[in-house]
Amino acid sequence: MPIVPLPQFEADGARLEDGDREAHAALQAPRTIVVRFGLMGLVGEFPYGGTGKPGCGSKIVVRTFRGTEMGEMLTSTCPNAGCARSVTRKEMLDYIERSGGRDYPFFTEGKALRVATGDDLRRQGELDASRRDLVLRAREVIDGLGLPARVVEAEPILGGERLTFYFSSEDRVEFRDLGQQLSSAFRCRVDLRQVGARDEARLTADYEKCGQHCCCKQFLKVLKPISMKSAKDQKATLDPLKISGRCGRLMCCLRYEDQTYDTLKRRLPKRKTRVGTPDGDGTVIDTQILTQLCLVRLDEPEAGGQFRDVAVAVEALLPPRVKGPGPNWSGIPRGEGPKEEPEAEGEG
Repeated sequence: MPIVPLPQFEADGARLEDGDREAHAALQAPRTIVVRFGLMGLVGEFPYGGTGKPGCGSKIVVRTFRGTEMGEMLTSTCPNAGCARSVTRKEMLDYIERSGGRDYPFFTEGKALRVATGDDLRRQGELDASRRDLVLRAREVIDGLGLPARVVEAEPILGGERLTFYFSSEDRVEFRDLGQQLSSAFRCRVDLRQVGARDEARLTADYEKCGQHCCCKQFLKVLKPISMKSAKDQKATLDPLKISGRCGRLMCCLRYEDQTYDTLKRRLPKRKTRVGTPDGDGTVIDTQILTQLCLVRLDEPEAGGQFRDVAVAVEALLPPRVKGPGPNWSGIPRGEGPKEEPEAEGEG
């Protein structure tokens, strides 16, 4: 049975299209554009002098410190854009400061040349398809020189000004001869960049075990170190296979809630601390950071001689009526009590 379009739906669709056209006609071309470019996800804010009206996600041809290359528009930072997703420059700089500060890969030397044309997109597609062959050819050159290195990825750019190879190596290696041979083989300027395990995952990985894109590839720009303490505080499994990412290091997401866990942990008493509860005094034997509960073993045994364990919210804890030799709960979270004033030295 053929699908017959209903007149009322067709009219609604036409009305929506007219509204979209009117809204687009009212927009002004942005004067500055924030663009993400390169395999490493570099970010730049560049002036734009074109008449086209790109939106978030539009492909933009930009001239950067590396040459002419393809980028993706993230947002605009000028007040005349008329786009609900545009941000002020202060908002963008505040985000950069919170996301790594001076270590954030942010560039302002460059220019947004134009919205990518069909020819630009086809050419970029050809370059992307050639990356695998470039890697294989570079590996042959490295094997011929006997260098202890492995080519991870190749990155040609739209303008052809340079070709970047990313490689990994356990040791620092002199790559002068390699650079000369690769420049001769590909007849262009060749840049060699050594990357570690986490940057290698950023270049080659796709999805993590959570089902999402790898954080280092999707949005993280500054990869800060992760400690095993974060996993212990969050009571995650300590099985390396379960808390390690595609790079073989501890997963970056362990840092996301680290500050929250640290703040909540400070509110809880340590184990073996004597506390008071509505059921009597006892000793803390365990705590739950997220639920803010303490497992307390009461001092008074039950009729059968068994000691009773009760779960008590941290807000319900009291100072113990009978002080013990160990730490005693004062009701003040750790790190929030009054600081002791140092004694003044007497005048001699």
